[in-house]
Amino acid sequence: MIDTGEGITVGMMRSARTAGAVLTMALVVAGAAACEGGKDAGQKTGATAAAASTPPQPFGTGGYRGLQLSMTKDEALASGALEPSPVSLFNGCTDYAYKGGPAPDPVRMAAETEARAKSDKALARIDEMRANRKPFETLAPGASLEQMVKHSERLQERLKQEAAERQESDALFKEADVIVTARKNRDQAFLATGRVNFGTEGLRQLVAPADARTAEGVGAGSAEDELKRAYEGKALKPTEDGKYELPAEGGNGGPDWFYEFTMAEGKVAGLALVKHNTYCS
Repeated sequence: MIDTGEGITVGMMRSARTAGAVLTMALVVAGAAACEGGKDAGQKTGATAAAASTPPQPFGTGGYRGLQLSMTKDEALASGALEPSPVSLFNGCTDYAYKGGPAPDPVRMAAETEARAKSDKALARIDEMRANRKPFETLAPGASLEQMVKHSERLQERLKQEAAERQESDALFKEADVIVTARKNRDQAFLATGRVNFGTEGLRQLVAPADARTAEGVGAGSAEDELKRAYEGKALKPTEDGKYELPAEGGNGGPDWFYEFTMAEGKVAGLALVKHNTYCS
């Protein structure tokens, strides 16, 4: 080792030059990597922003999640927009979940089948009683006192019979109402995710997920005033069961399709497209 006379050896100077070169190269490499990383990050950010700026498809007659209102059940299942297994066989119709939706619930589906059977049995008994009911004979003019007494006795028996039938009918109607409870349970199960309903003539109901909105921005959570303003002058009208109904114009479903807005506490609780004049079975 040679001393330069300034307290620094030649070896020390060479080591310093080598370290400096290594540091410079490291900074160049790090800078290049940072540029590439910034470029990739910029591309990813741009792609994310573009995706975020694409509005979701409106819920309407132009189609939803790959489904068209004119589709048959087979066509809808072939489209890949639905899960393959039914999630409800309620009342003779078949319901499917959208792709990624809930799996079939065998307990609820069994309860639906039981409710349908119980309701059908009760209604059949009511129809039987009505069919067997015969008109009560009238008392002929000029009837004798004895005939009047017998007619009065028969009348009393008839009144007792009708009272018993009314009591039985009331109980039967309550039994038939289990189908209403089953329907509410089915609707509640798909309130957030939506469902698609098919009858004998194909697609008959599209129930929207909770985050879906019409082209006018109406969906679950919209206030009643917002709903009315959005469709002012467009034949929006209340229904007997507390909902709102609006003719669904356009699309390829035909004139029988209507928007249906289920209301709760002054807000839209559910949104659906429903085809009138169609049947489950």
